[in-house]
Amino acid sequence: MVNPKDYLEAGQQFHGHKCPAMPMGLRVGAAAMNKLGVNRAQDGQLIALVEIGKDHCATCFADGVQMITGCTLGKGNIQKLNYGKWGVTLIDRKSGKAVRVSPKAEAMANNKKSKFFSDYRMKGLPASSVPSEIADPLVEGVMNAPDEKILIIGEVFDYQVENHAHTFDSFVCEECGEMTVEAYGRVKGDKKVCIPCSGWEV
Repeated sequence: MVNPKDYLEAGQQFHGHKCPAMPMGLRVGAAAMNKLGVNRAQDGQLIALVEIGKDHCATCFADGVQMITGCTLGKGNIQKLNYGKWGVTLIDRKSGKAVRVSPKAEAMANNKKSKFFSDYRMKGLPASSVPSEIADPLVEGVMNAPDEKILIIGEVFDYQVENHAHTFDSFVCEECGEMTVEAYGRVKGDKKVCIPCSGWEV
């Protein structure tokens, strides 16, 4: 069984500040891993589909998911779905099984009623400026609550993963001189260039 408390200190160091959202990501990720019976991904064994969007509160949640599941931007096995929600679908490539876990609405709402939000975040102050005596109780509340009080853990279901081979092919852009992955090359006049040098929109 994965214990999210084992990842809290490292998660806070990685994330940069104390808040309730990153720990909630730890809890959701741990619950999904335990439901599937899987270990932290050292490579691309797992895929996490995270439902956060952009420009909204508690996107810190995704750092907790990355920390505990090992699904990271660099490994390419985490995707942001831009739903503006905090659910996560965790997929085990080997078994072809998946599970969706999300925080209960009341758990998220209770955190938003705290001074952490009303006196600091909603006034535009960064989370790193919130005193520990305000942030710590929220963190402890998330980390110590029983799963059934703060999480909705779905049933395991089948998930067909499309496997794409990784490419090792690359070229040097003839304008900026930087290494570029072959499939992202563009033609500009008689030159082979990268996307930014081509002027194309990504």
